[in-house]
Parts: sequence; structure tokens; C-alpha cells
Amino acid sequence: MERIRVVIADDESIITMDLREMLTNLGYLVVGEAGDGQSAVNLARELKPDVVLMDIKMPDMDGIEAAAVLTNEHIAPVVLLTAFSQRDLVERAKEAGVVGYLVKPIQEADLAPAIEIALGRFSEFRELEKEVNNLQDQLETRKLVDHAKGILMDTQGLTEAAAFRRIQKMSMNTRKAMREIAQAIILTHEAGN
Repeated sequence: MERIRVVIADDESIITMDLREMLTNLGYLVVGEAGDGQSAVNLARELKPDVVLMDIKMPDMDGIEAAAVLTNEHIAPVVLLTAFSQRDLVERAKEAGVVGYLVKPIQEADLAPAIEIALGRFSEFRELEKEVNNLQDQLETRKLVDHAKGILMDTQGLTEAAAFRRIQKMSMNTRKAMREIAQAIILTHEAGN
């Protein structure tokens, strides 16, 4: 089984060292370490880890800002590490798309569940995003096909069912998606007007 690749970001080197040791003991592979948020983002972009463990309070860019970037770019799930359990930090972390939150001092026994849950949530988010994109694509295709049917009905006096069958038949004969056929009908019609 492939080991889970982790990037650690903390400005305190002793914590980074402890985390690396705990993660290694648990069978994770630490592929990179950073001491500030911007470096963590750059490292994650380059290394594409499975998960990023990141402190909140860091120089340049804090962990929450860095987590928002990594979440928006769909790079990796982020588990935030903090000595603070303040409500406003938790709210900011939620808004940034953070999928895990551990309060220091971190115990080795807490790391694996936090990482596994983060990986599971991130995977679910990706699946949902694919589903949403697929549904948007289907909706866009339906709109184009309906528009093309309307054009065929107006210009050739076809019924809706006959217009649909024509588009379907053209799709099968040319081995092109119905969306492409519909777009071609619309473009041809617009070019003629």
C-alpha cells in the first residue's frame, strides 16, 4: 500500500521535528516542511501531498490564509494545528475549507484519526464537485439541444419529437455528441441571420 504523503508547516522547528517523528512512527511519509504559510503553499503546489498539517500562527501568511489557498486550488486537505481554540479562529478555519483541527500539544494517537478523516472529507468534496460539474454539463447540453430543437422546429416545420430525433440521428451518424450537433445547428442558424 502506498504511504500517505504529508507536508508539515510550523514556524517552531521543535514542533516540526516532533510531528515528523510521530508521523513517521504512524507510517506516514513526510515529503516536505515549511516554516511559514507562503512557503507551505509553494511546497504543497510543488509536491502535491495527500495532506498538509499546518500551524495557524505563522509569519508572512497565517495557516488559515494558506489553507484557503490550498483548498481553493484543490491541492490537498489541511489539518490546522494550534495552541488556540478560540471561536473566531475555528470560524475562520471553517470558512477557509479546513477539514481538520487539532489543538496543541498534539498527541500521536490524535494524528492518524485527524488525517484519515481529512482525507475522507477531501475525497467526498472532490466527488461532489465532479458530480456538480457533471450536472452543470448535462444542464448546459440540455439547454443547447432545446435551443437547436427550437431552431429546427421553426425553420423546418418539425415537431419537437422529430427535431429531437433529427439531432439524435445526426449525432449517431457523425459520431459526435448531441451537444456538438446542437452547437453546430445554433451556429449555422446564427450565421445565416
